[in-house]
Amino acid sequence: MDKLERILALDIGTKRIGTAISDPFGIFATELELVLRKNDTQAITDIKKLAEKYMVKKIVVGVPYDTEGNIGPQAQNCIDFAKKLEDNFEIIYIDESMTSYEAEQILRTQKKKYTKNKGLVDLKAAALILTDYLNNGR
Repeated sequence: MDKLERILALDIGTKRIGTAISDPFGIFATELELVLRKNDTQAITDIKKLAEKYMVKKIVVGVPYDTEGNIGPQAQNCIDFAKKLEDNFEIIYIDESMTSYEAEQILRTQKKKYTKNKGLVDLKAAALILTDYLNNGR
């Protein structure tokens, strides 16, 4: 990673996409905002706007592989969505099988009420995906 290049991470769901952004030096991941996925065209536009705002060239996408490491329906959904961004960005796919569970555990310890606001889980999961990439994936 070049200095001062931010990385965007996506936790892609069928209704919402959690996003997180790295600091310019690629050390920390920060929850960014939720992108609603009412339709893919608008969601792609919203992600491109975020990427432009933060001068992103690389996007890390969490893929929920199954317990055997295979691509199930939700993983395929993530990959199909992310392919729509490949013309504009370098896309990195990483396993995010347990990030939603980890995000819920963290939010529980922080005493945040996430059960009525699943967006909190999506944002935290995106930050965990990016943290994993920054610490291990490069």
